[in-house]
Amino acid sequence: MVAALAAVGLASTAVLAGCSSGDDGASGTDDPAASDDGGNDSENLNEDGGGETCADNPDNPLCGSSDTNMQGKSIEFGYSRIGGWPPSAAPEAMWPAFQSYAKETYGYDVSDLAFAEAPFGELFQKIAPTLASGSNEFNLMIVDSQWLGALSEPGWIVKADDVFALNPELDIEPYSSLVTNTYQVYPDGSGQRWGFPQMPDTQGVFLRKDWLEDPANQAAFKDATGKDLPTTYEEYENILMDDFLEIVDFFNDPSGGIYGTAMMYSKEYDFFSCAYYPFAYSTGGEIWNPETNDVYGILNSEVNAAAMEKFVGLSEYQPETFATQGIGDMIDLFTQGRAFSAFQWLAVGAFMHNPEAPEGGVASPDQYIAIPLPKFEAPDGDANIIGAMGGQPWVINSFNDDDQMRVSVDFLKWWYLPETQDVFILDNGGLPWSKEGAANPAYADIPYLKPFLYMLGEGRSQDFWHLPEYSEMLAVQQEAFNGYATGTVSSAAEALDYSAAKQQEILFNAGRTTVAPPEGTAGRTLQ
Repeated sequence: MVAALAAVGLASTAVLAGCSSGDDGASGTDDPAASDDGGNDSENLNEDGGGETCADNPDNPLCGSSDTNMQGKSIEFGYSRIGGWPPSAAPEAMWPAFQSYAKETYGYDVSDLAFAEAPFGELFQKIAPTLASGSNEFNLMIVDSQWLGALSEPGWIVKADDVFALNPELDIEPYSSLVTNTYQVYPDGSGQRWGFPQMPDTQGVFLRKDWLEDPANQAAFKDATGKDLPTTYEEYENILMDDFLEIVDFFNDPSGGIYGTAMMYSKEYDFFSCAYYPFAYSTGGEIWNPETNDVYGILNSEVNAAAMEKFVGLSEYQPETFATQGIGDMIDLFTQGRAFSAFQWLAVGAFMHNPEAPEGGVASPDQYIAIPLPKFEAPDGDANIIGAMGGQPWVINSFNDDDQMRVSVDFLKWWYLPETQDVFILDNGGLPWSKEGAANPAYADIPYLKPFLYMLGEGRSQDFWHLPEYSEMLAVQQEAFNGYATGTVSSAAEALDYSAAKQQEILFNAGRTTVAPPEGTAGRTLQ
């Protein structure tokens, strides 16, 4: 477990990224991926069949293998994955079972699984050059949901809809539309699906249950506030942020080396952005207009500035090094007993305890409660929470040869079998994303499943840009937002205005919007 935790800490530049601010509406773009002939090989394979079924033409590679067309063959196969993140490495650990399945079901041998891995901030740069050259080095890829545009527009990946049309058993009903809109659809609102859900994720908070249940703490909290200290999931499911922060303040003791909470403010990848977004979304903020692809005048709003001030202001309950905190730091601060609570991706739940934790740390999941994000007061006065989405989809390389394409489809058919999902979820830290999986009683004892599904409910989380310009836009705002946290940027309003202007410039130069950025944006620097 220590090694695994260390790996996750090292991979904190990568894990679970992919929060986003998009919506369910139309994108309003002229993206090539929005046309009927996106140039993708999978479309050509399906169109060449004239809409035929696998019964009509079982040799169509997108059907997967038939009883006869792969008999006696040996296939080399590889995939890309997120370095240091166990659910992304799970396919390799589970691969021998697929090798047996392929041999017994279709009569072919498939090689041991080759792979390439890198943190999220580097993985795209590793796989993109191979795809640009037409390589089939990575036959299946685990990718950030934000990369769907960058991968689909050049025709690098197979359209999932073409696979679903031929293999309806793979078109599995999702738990909510958040699954479809985050891991599958590009352009936003088009309904065109490119991804197959691999690892879903939402945000929540881990709390020290043992501290909450301590009679001494309960008595002290009652004396200090006149209120009972909440101790159960049910009491926290709808708690307001201000009420939650009263509890955080109670446990905050920097002089004793214990902090009330831990949040992510690092400029690495999307750490600050995803942790901040719920503060903005839930209070009425928006980060762009996905119908027009405009950012300026939307991201740089008073609502968003107030939300950022609130978010960064919570540093008073955290270590002085808060501005560098990422996913691995949430794990370390919480499991080592240095923080009462940690705002964290719920898919990291398997690592929020450590049997070898020091005295006072979290050695067992019985010592914590995982809850949804606390709610905010929305503009209409109602309690509201809208978190950021994390997680990753599978995508299929469109440059696969026919046999590699068949193995890719065979693998997905095997991957989504209930018994395979059981191994992934129960033994490898996965989470369910389908209606059937979410209702599986075998998963009921996962201590962070309930808040995960709560935040996966309709309207409670959302993803953001899936455009090919994603990485450039993200880098701009991560630098600016983190700069406000470190004090190198004068105000939240300045961080947002700079980011909005630069992102407007990026999208205007890419032809995504007809609205030019403010005059002087090209030469603007952070202040």
